[in-house]
Amino acid sequence: MKFLNQQEAIAVDEELFNEYKFSVDQLMELAGLSCAHAINDCYGTVTKSKKVLVCCGPGNNGGDGLVAARHLVLMDYESYVYYPTKLSKELFVNLKHQCESMGITVSQECPTLEWVDNNFGLVVDALFGFSFKPPVRESFAAIMDVLVQTKVPIVSIDIPSGWHVENGPQTERNIKPDCLISLTAPKLCAKHLGNAKHYLGGRFVPQKLQSKYTMDLPSYTGNDLFVKLS
Repeated sequence: MKFLNQQEAIAVDEELFNEYKFSVDQLMELAGLSCAHAINDCYGTVTKSKKVLVCCGPGNNGGDGLVAARHLVLMDYESYVYYPTKLSKELFVNLKHQCESMGITVSQECPTLEWVDNNFGLVVDALFGFSFKPPVRESFAAIMDVLVQTKVPIVSIDIPSGWHVENGPQTERNIKPDCLISLTAPKLCAKHLGNAKHYLGGRFVPQKLQSKYTMDLPSYTGNDLFVKLS
């Protein structure tokens, strides 16, 4: 299985939009749904609490998190969303509205470390995706400090936030995810996961596109929306 570099990941996304005519919200829904299914597969019977903190950033990775939060509620989890972004795009306004319409709290107030450790069984990291380049902006420094220090297991969507997409963690104060859900295909940073669990989600990549980038993706089983890689 191939691990994509940053430019390949961007090119694959652009081809899905331009060549294959997927819309952003269409791929976001499929990606977020697969993440929710992978999370439930990994933690559904073992997490101490089904209260989940979903930390969402300003881009498409954050959109994936909003979708995942909504689908987790349908799987009997209690999602709470930290989403500090000032919204202007209709897509993200609608995703936030969909969460709130399902009774999910969406807050701009950064949670404290003590509150996270005492109230949640799982954290979903959907802050930054494969277009991220270090360092982390000051406006996200507080939540990154919480994620670095928390004792609650973290599931990162596509990229552990703060990591270099290709080179992995940049300092000792980086998120150490308990699980990574790679979307479309794993990125090079996933080679630095160590003992973390690793899933692949996003069962929507056309075979022709897989062949063009020699992805050599594993086969999905039955009607599963994810593959457990390790």
